[in-house]
Amino acid sequence: MGLKIYTGGTFDLLHAGHVELLRKCKELGEVTVALNTDDFIENYKGKPPVMTYQEREAVLLACRYVDRVIPNHGGTDSKPSILAVKPDLIVIGSDWAKKDYYKQMQFTTDWLDQHGIGLAYVPYSWGISSTEIKRRIAVD
Repeated sequence: MGLKIYTGGTFDLLHAGHVELLRKCKELGEVTVALNTDDFIENYKGKPPVMTYQEREAVLLACRYVDRVIPNHGGTDSKPSILAVKPDLIVIGSDWAKKDYYKQMQFTTDWLDQHGIGLAYVPYSWGISSTEIKRRIAVD
């Protein structure tokens, strides 16, 4: 058996970029997705997701690369969700390499080290996003 893998996000309008991230996670081990709640998304992005939590959860659970989905009840503080999973590794897209992921998730490298958790970046899938899908739909 592989590592315990944690990844998180909104996963609204699941697309090929999401699937590729999840596939790369699955190559490393057992995948748990911490799925952002509808309330958090609306507060954070200023608008609700297109798909409800239950719809996004159902789609993720149907993906062969996902073993488990949990709600990210901590909102911007991901530590409670991370501690609930007790992962060996947090896996995120490389688009976060140019952003302050630690600040966004409200943890530090010391906190990760204290809990024996690694952080890995996987290549981001450029050219596809939920925002891009919404733009394509709006053009039709």
